Amino acid sequence: MKVDVIGDVHGCHDELTSLFNKLGYQWKNELPLHPDGRVPVFLGDITDRGPRSIDMIRLVHRLVIDQELAKYVPGNHCNKLYRFFLGNPVQEKHGLETTAAEYRNLSVTDRKSIKQMFTNLYEMAPLYLELPELKAVVAHAGIRAEDIGKKNKQIKSFVLYGDTTGKNLPDGRPERRDWAQTYKADTWVVYGHTPVYEPRFVNRTVNIDTGCVFGNQLTAFRLPEEEIVSVPSSMPLVKEKFSYHA
Repeated sequence: MKVDVIGDVHGCHDELTSLFNKLGYQWKNELPLHPDGRVPVFLGDITDRGPRSIDMIRLVHRLVIDQELAKYVPGNHCNKLYRFFLGNPVQEKHGLETTAAEYRNLSVTDRKSIKQMFTNLYEMAPLYLELPELKAVVAHAGIRAEDIGKKNKQIKSFVLYGDTTGKNLPDGRPERRDWAQTYKADTWVVYGHTPVYEPRFVNRTVNIDTGCVFGNQLTAFRLPEEEIVSVPSSMPLVKEKFSYHA
């Protein structure tokens, strides 16, 4: 099995198309197919903030659910969008407002279709994806070595939101511990969630959220090659959104 794990897309559909092209995928019926049978793996946060979140839902649903050509695990933005579609009270901010606006601009029929697509995608997704043949785990915000293969409320919070301390930074973002520094295992953990300028390798972990929606780049990590492939973003650079750690 050969996979291309794709970092947080956040509605940057055009950059995703460029990344697939750079990775050697060919387009058939508007779907990316790799001649070597490589499998794209989306590590969550496919929507919000960027310009084409609805198109991302359509594409990922077709790839993962309809054609079974790709894999997907949810991120924290996916979790919030799922709760939005369920009708739960969620605040439309931190990016959800852009997806909600796109959604409300659709026809009633298309709204029903998109809601069903994303609900199916989310409900059928594993919390994190184990790839034992590649000695790798794909988890949106990461996972501790001792938690691989397990599930509970605390692990779900860690995987979706990271290793938070319960405190907030001055700008309102949650304070996070640098869990990767203490990670000790032979299994790769491929994650995103916290934007970094360059893919961050610590022990056997790699953060590939290179902040495409904040103007930097969209990144894939290829396994088993352990190779990074990136394309530049078309969005304006927002420097304060980037972290040099975690």
